[in-house]
Amino acid sequence: MTEQTKTIEKPIVDNISNVSEWLVNHSDLIVQYCINIVAAILILFIGNLIAKGIAKGVSRGLHKKRMDPAVIEFVHGIVRYLLLAIVLIAALSRLGVQTASVVAVIGAAGLAIGLALQGSLSNFAAGVLIVGFRPFRSGDYVEIAGVAGSVESIQIFQTVLTTPDNKVVIVPNSSVIGNPITNYSRHKTRRIDLVIGVSYKADLQKTKEVLYNVLANEPRLLKDPAPNVGVLTLGASSVDLVVRPWVNTADYWNVYFDLVQKIKEELDANGIEIPFPQMDVHLNKLDS
Repeated sequence: MTEQTKTIEKPIVDNISNVSEWLVNHSDLIVQYCINIVAAILILFIGNLIAKGIAKGVSRGLHKKRMDPAVIEFVHGIVRYLLLAIVLIAALSRLGVQTASVVAVIGAAGLAIGLALQGSLSNFAAGVLIVGFRPFRSGDYVEIAGVAGSVESIQIFQTVLTTPDNKVVIVPNSSVIGNPITNYSRHKTRRIDLVIGVSYKADLQKTKEVLYNVLANEPRLLKDPAPNVGVLTLGASSVDLVVRPWVNTADYWNVYFDLVQKIKEELDANGIEIPFPQMDVHLNKLDS
């Protein structure tokens, strides 16, 4: 072995010896760190399972109390994320991180994030208001911010609607609170408003009798409140009558469509004309 090789190997051997000596001298510290890391991982793993279990338990308890499913989903999300935050702080504490410092850092970061994510925080606050005041429930058919659909769920930051043609529309909670909400399902009954135009030559009394007969032969209409038929306006091409029966909310659209068809058929059967927009043109002959 040459002198140059010996010169290279000596520092390596010395370094290995120093590392071994350091490991022996600090073996207790290394073991403690390893135990803390394993414990922190176990805290995260087991804590996550416990958080899920508690959140599911809360959901089951609310289901037993027959709470609105949309509210249950909102509360489930809040409980789970709060517990996960506690688990994370516990894991950091096990690693030796000062939790007071962590809380202070989280507070400062929360302020900065809050300023940057004002929209998300407003959506969260709006979600709390929706759950608190409950302007609608899961399954209600509503119109919000120009979107109509059935409420599928109320989440932390958004409300999910399903349209009649089975499209999913996600509306931010702040838009829900900041816009008028039309709830078509809140009451058990609804009024159908139909405008029927007939010719100016038609016998209005006979027309009203035909319309009342159609309503009387529809078993799904409510007797109380009683249906109403009256002359609404004298239009440009027709006399417009309004037909206003009451029906159970669940039957609204089926009855609506059937009534329109039956009214058309009965007016035709009784010789009552439903005019289309028209214009009378008079030509005057001029002498040459």
